[in-house]
Amino acid sequence: MKIMLTNDDGISVPGIAALAKEMNKVGETFIVAPETEMSAVGHAITLHDPLRVSDFYKNGTYFGKAVSGTPADCVKIAWSALLKDQPKTDILISGINLGSNTGINTIYSGTVSAATEGAILGIPSFAISLTTYRNPDFTFAAKFARNLAEKVVENELPKGVFLNVNVPAVPEEQIKGIKITRQGMANYTEEFQVRKDPRHREYYWLTGEKQEIEPDDDVDDRAILQNKISITPVHYDLTYYSFLNELENWKLKL
Repeated sequence: MKIMLTNDDGISVPGIAALAKEMNKVGETFIVAPETEMSAVGHAITLHDPLRVSDFYKNGTYFGKAVSGTPADCVKIAWSALLKDQPKTDILISGINLGSNTGINTIYSGTVSAATEGAILGIPSFAISLTTYRNPDFTFAAKFARNLAEKVVENELPKGVFLNVNVPAVPEEQIKGIKITRQGMANYTEEFQVRKDPRHREYYWLTGEKQEIEPDDDVDDRAILQNKISITPVHYDLTYYSFLNELENWKLKL
């Protein structure tokens, strides 16, 4: 397989290294990721500044391409420039993200947006996240990503659809299975804390906690609480079709 790997945490983090180590067992990987952390940038792309691409080395060995842009930038420039004359990419994997990408968070996620960009370009894609920020062990999530990649290539995805995968951060033997889920609607109660820097100038720091998760078993966050891997098929078409006819009935006028 020809495999493109990216993320939003940055090219130097352990998550993408663990993913690359596992994916190299089944194919040829091309790593293209932001040179610095780009978490929560959503589907932003760079228009008014040049993108710079440089070789990134890990422990003296070439690892991949570092891009001075967003996750979506990375996928775009890889597809349209860096891999332009190479054999087609069989699959794109974005991750392994540090922390979950569930509920409303998926809108903000750079990890998910990289997979979205892959789907827009016609590349079979999925995003994968490990649901913790502390002492992560990416071993099992990377192994699951390899197995899932083989299934995606074998079975194909519908046009414009990619998968959003969240792996519970528990030992492998405590994983209770796989759940096909829908995106939940759990949001965050957000608060801007006001602080002062050493020069007594005020600044604001966003904090928040996730609100109550829906009780339905088919929700992504609920699956994670049950120690199940959540897999949500996502489409980038944002149209709310069931409201189209009602909106027509508004008889809007100039």
